[in-house]
Amino acid sequence: MDRSKLQENSVFIISLLLTLIFIVWGVFFTENLTKITNAIYNGSIDYLGWVYLGSTLFFVFFSVYLLFSKYGNIKLGRQTDEPDFSTGSWLAMLFGAGMGIGIVYWSVAEPVTHYTAPPYGKGYTVEAANTALKYTFFHWGLHPWAIYTVIGLALAFFQYNKRLPAAISSAFHPILGDRIYGPIGKTIDILSIFATVFGIATSLGLGAMQVTAGMHDIFGIPHTLYSQLIVIAVATVIFIFSITTGLERGIKYLSNSAIILSVAIMVLILLAGPALTVIQVFFNTMGLYISDFLEMSLRINPFGKNEWIASWTLFYWAWWIAWAPFVGMFIARVSKGRTLREFVVGVLIVPTLGTCLWMSVFGGSALELVQNQANHDLAKNIAENVSLSIFIFFDHLPLSSLLSILGFAVVAIYYITVADTATFVLGMLSEGGTLNPSNKIKITWGVIQSALAAVLLLAGGLNVLQTASIAAALPFAIIMFVMCFSLVKGLRTEVAIKRGSKRSVPHS
Repeated sequence: MDRSKLQENSVFIISLLLTLIFIVWGVFFTENLTKITNAIYNGSIDYLGWVYLGSTLFFVFFSVYLLFSKYGNIKLGRQTDEPDFSTGSWLAMLFGAGMGIGIVYWSVAEPVTHYTAPPYGKGYTVEAANTALKYTFFHWGLHPWAIYTVIGLALAFFQYNKRLPAAISSAFHPILGDRIYGPIGKTIDILSIFATVFGIATSLGLGAMQVTAGMHDIFGIPHTLYSQLIVIAVATVIFIFSITTGLERGIKYLSNSAIILSVAIMVLILLAGPALTVIQVFFNTMGLYISDFLEMSLRINPFGKNEWIASWTLFYWAWWIAWAPFVGMFIARVSKGRTLREFVVGVLIVPTLGTCLWMSVFGGSALELVQNQANHDLAKNIAENVSLSIFIFFDHLPLSSLLSILGFAVVAIYYITVADTATFVLGMLSEGGTLNPSNKIKITWGVIQSALAAVLLLAGGLNVLQTASIAAALPFAIIMFVMCFSLVKGLRTEVAIKRGSKRSVPHS
């Protein structure tokens, strides 16, 4: 390989080498890796938890500011550019990439777990049920979607309006200039790939556990490590086939199918379950969420114990930030032709409302079973079996078999969609920011992600990987702060250029 080709592929080669080193470390020196990653993660949470709280709240305010600002009418791309996807498909794709399997995995487990062990007050009470749903809305609402809004908008603006490569480093052009093409820019892109690979490999491992749990519940297939490895292998073949069909077919069709099935499940639960309770839960919890928003956003408990906040709120904020490079890149890729205001409504407001409705249907119905019907053993069972939680919940509803099959289908589709979108993004980052990466690079990353998930499941190092990817979130939170400053600088320039061109028209 000649020198120019080596330089061109340096991001891909270095990222690949670092990933392989980490795999070897995780497999052969699991204990050592566990010790180091835990020390870094615990240190960041214990001493710098306030950074996560402050930065994520700032991203919410910054996103809302952009929504109502003078920049709202700026189009992502040329004035003549039209969106590549219908609004429905666009929302389905960004929802699948942003939440995916997580929203299915935690939709029953999180509210019920908070109900049994609330952040304050006594468990198994009406107050605990209200608090559980309020915090579930909080963890899956405006904060994560604001993180995605900030990074997705910055990347889309610099890609389509400034004609820069589809890379994380491009968002820093107003500050770094052409140095984004040098070592500083390449380092940012390598860190982004590194965070994406490990965040997705963790999700693939956790997803394989839930898919296997579903197969055990529906078909009686043993819920074993061997089954999980087979699930990863089969899913790899499917998503590799999907990514070779391109973005307009594979990922779009998968995302649309997942949303249609998700809506079908919600309707079935409403018809078969406590529809009135669900509607009341949505309105009541939305009120609690809005009224206590600032208090929850800044709650750190300086004069008491912080275990609950650290293991839930701070963990989530770090997790969403760790996912931000991959999700932001993907959202930017599918958002060309939309105005800045349309982007913020579509990425911040609509998914937040959709997520809260989903959590009301699943969490509200589950808490109806355990609180109003005093079924405390069910609550304990769900909290202790997170992978099986959604299927345990379905078993207590009418049409349980149909719900379990549909639930399993949604889990499987989201599982493949996340792997698909992540592989597409890794291809973009690895090939210098191309919008349509080669199949060769996408397949390479697809195989590596799956192999990493499988190897770490075998070595018992999946939790280590999760901790490692989250530990990397702290520096990325600071990078995103700088990104906000860079975006405003770029938007100001854009407005000034447009004003200049309008003034020059009468004189031409």
